[in-house]
Formats: sequence, structure tokens, C-alpha cells
Amino acid sequence: MSEETNITNSSFNEGDIVTGVAEQVESKSVTVSIPGAPFDGVVPISEISSLHIEQASDAVSVGDKLELMITKVEEENFVLSKRKVDALKAWDDLETQFEAGEVFEAEIKDVVKGGLVVDLGVRGFVPASLVEDYFVEDFEDYKGQTLTLKIVELDREKNRLILSHRAVVEEGKAKQKQQLINEIEVGNVLEGKVQRLADFGAFVDIGGVDGLVHISQVAHEHVSDVRDVLKEGDAVTVKVLSVDPDNNRISLSIKDTLPGPWSNIEEKAAVGAVLDGTVKRLTSFGAFVEVFPNVEGLVHISQIAHKHINTPQEVLKEGQDVQVKVLDVNAEEGRLSLSIKALLEDEGAEEVIDYELPEETSGFSFGDVIGDQLKNFKK
Repeated sequence: MSEETNITNSSFNEGDIVTGVAEQVESKSVTVSIPGAPFDGVVPISEISSLHIEQASDAVSVGDKLELMITKVEEENFVLSKRKVDALKAWDDLETQFEAGEVFEAEIKDVVKGGLVVDLGVRGFVPASLVEDYFVEDFEDYKGQTLTLKIVELDREKNRLILSHRAVVEEGKAKQKQQLINEIEVGNVLEGKVQRLADFGAFVDIGGVDGLVHISQVAHEHVSDVRDVLKEGDAVTVKVLSVDPDNNRISLSIKDTLPGPWSNIEEKAAVGAVLDGTVKRLTSFGAFVEVFPNVEGLVHISQIAHKHINTPQEVLKEGQDVQVKVLDVNAEEGRLSLSIKALLEDEGAEEVIDYELPEETSGFSFGDVIGDQLKNFKK
């Protein structure tokens, strides 16, 4: 080798970054010309990309300008790496993105056991558990897709880069949830879907945020088990009872969107109507009788029996089935006046006897008889 060649060659050392042009692309390597260099360099296929490629032509075409690192100086040849230059640039950018918590897009280059692979200048891995916020059985359809990602773990020395799409989805939902909570007002009537059931009530999705319908707010009638009334996936209408933005809690009611037990009570229990009911409570002044679910009316003690009684317990007991007559209805105040006595016969009433005078058909009267006797006495 001539002295001139040695001098020229010495200006290109291992670790230098150079710019080259792809002159020839073969199956497993790329030949590159480097301006000012005494000879060409070769980029082995393993040094083209951080990802596995089958052919060099999958990543490089003739005429491409490439930034390369000299990894080895051989006699009349340079061994070059595109992968290492890409990694140097990438790590700096990735560290900045990681510290800032940035969200970015990247194409899924490969699907491997346990997750997805992306090329960010370095190999990035998305574990299966960090792809979505729900279980995914088959990831094959993800290849070629572009996903929004966030770096959750970075170790430059170990060449370790862990990414998450799930974190992006969850953060988006959290922002949407907070925005929705801030917009919801007490009294709003909304459409929702039952997400899950618990012993104490139902969680309802009202557009990206869940609210709780306590079991006492499911229906007007008493509900022992919410599963008897609702099931997951049911579409429901709810009313907002309270909003707690600090704790992300929303209380809802289904009951308040349903017709109340006193709706149309004037029609269901018109004055004079006879209804079947059940004695629910006894008090010193009367009996409360349920005539419709959650509709109780009062039978005043004076309307229980015709005879005088000191307490309702003398005649009635809780749980007893009775018939009642409606005396008065007040829908606004939720009051119903009833009577049991009005449907009973008054067995203690005195019998009314109708006395009729006999008709004068005999031809004589009591006065006539006395008069004849007086005549005889005078004689």
C-alpha cells in the first residue's frame, strides 16, 4: 500500500460517522461509496436495521444516502453500520420523549411471541399486556398498523426500550372521564349501559365514565337482589343525583326516571273504588293498607268497623288481606283515605219494624162495642 493511501486512509477511523451512497444492494449486504475515501465500504445486513430483515433491499435501495459508522477498517475496505448511527440519534430523542412523557405514533413492524415490535432507530417492544386495556387473543392483525405509544421503560446501556399503547388509551379515557365529570350536572337525565353488578348496586357507563346506581335507587319497589332487576349490557335511563369530581364519583338513579307509584293514582284509586290490599302497619289511630306497590292508604280507626274499638289491633293484624273502599285521594300529598267499614254490614243496627193499622173491613169498631154495652146498662 502506498504512503499516499495510508495518509488518506488514516483520516477515516473506527467510530467515525460518515455519509455514503448505496452503490450496490445485494442479498445480505450493501456496498457504499464514501466521498473522499480511498475505497468503498460494506454494510452487512445485520448492521442495516435494528430489526430483523430477510433481504438488504427490504431497507435500502441503490442511490440512497446513508449515515454510517465505521466499525472496522480493513485493507481496502470499511465495515459500516447504519444501525448504530440510527441508535445513537434515536436514544437521544427517546430519552427526551421518555422524560417528557410524550405520546407518539409508530408502525408495528413485527409480531413476536409475547408482544409487538417497532423500529424507532432502536428496537422497541410492546408486551402483550401493554397493547390494549382489554384481553387480545390474536395479535397478527396488528402488523403494519400504526399505534399511539408511550415509553414506560428505557435503559440505554442494556438496549432496553419498553413501550405501551395501553397507557395511552387509559390516559385518554381518564382525561375524557374527568372532562365528562366536570360537565355533568345534578339533575341531568342520561342514557347509559349497565357495565357490572354488585351486591350494593349497578355500575352504569354514561359515555366514558361509570356512575353507581345504589340498590335503593334501582326501582320504586324494594329490591333484595339487583340481579333480579338488571343484567350487564342493559340499556337504562338514569338521573344524576350527585357528582364528586375530586373522587371521580357519580351517584345515579334509575328509580327517579320511572313513573312513581302515585302516578295516575286518581285513575287507579278513584273515589268510591273497591280495592284489595294488605295491612302493612297498625298505629293507635288506624291501619295503613298497601293497595298498590309502594302505595299505602290510611284506614282511620273510625273506618275499621261499625262497632266501637279502642285499638285497630282488636280487629286487624299486620299482613292481613282486606278489601277497602276509597274515600278520598290527594295525589300531590300522596294521601289516600280508605274504609273497611263501608264494605261491611252493620250487624249491630236496631231492626226497624213497620207497624200497619188494619183496614176497617169488619163492619164495626171498638167504639161500637162499648157503645152497645152502655145502651144496655141504661136500660
